[in-house]
Amino acid sequence: MQISEVRELNDTELRKELGDQERTLMNLRFRKATLQLTNTNELGATRKAIARIKTVIREREIAASLEAGSAATESKGE
Repeated sequence: MQISEVRELNDTELRKELGDQERTLMNLRFRKATLQLTNTNELGATRKAIARIKTVIREREIAASLEAGSAATESKGE
């Protein structure tokens, strides 16, 4: 999943996708432990997808807190 695809998702879709990716990572780890995983690159790709999703979630949290902070300072100035 590319960063542009992640940014297009809304917050609920992001949380759902994060859960799905974490489940996928767990399953890949089990498959690796039992020597059933043939493509070990899947582990890295899944971890990167999780990192991208968490990054976008955090960016949105920071943007929301900045907006709330600027709104609070504007109301104090009046």
